[in-house]
Amino acid sequence: MKIVTSEIRVRSATGPDVVDITPNVEEIVGNSGIETGILQATVLGSTASLTTIEYEPGVIEDLKRAVSRLAPIGVSYEHDQAWGDGNGYSHVQAALLGPSLSLAVRQGCSALGTWQQIVVINHDCKPRERHILITIIGQ
Repeated sequence: MKIVTSEIRVRSATGPDVVDITPNVEEIVGNSGIETGILQATVLGSTASLTTIEYEPGVIEDLKRAVSRLAPIGVSYEHDQAWGDGNGYSHVQAALLGPSLSLAVRQGCSALGTWQQIVVINHDCKPRERHILITIIGQ
């Protein structure tokens, strides 16, 4: 059994901003030497999330609109009342999508569908550098 860890850092615009990290992840998996196993990814921070989606402009816009409808800007959030930073919605959006993702590793690659990419989403009200921790376990 082998364990490989790595980190991806990406710059993101004001949220919701969706960034495709599939090439970064595939490079890590390819360099890991692991042929069969599991990949776990976690984005650090309470205003970001990870998921998979078809990374094409239409569906990315649909995703942005959907998370904005679930936790919209411009309504009252207790977080904003306590901290005054105006990003209560971003914490809720990120919590709904979640900070982590697990994928199978097969034949030295992440097991993804034909139109499936790995994305990190910045939900915050300002640009951020996002840190994604990658752990691959297998053989």
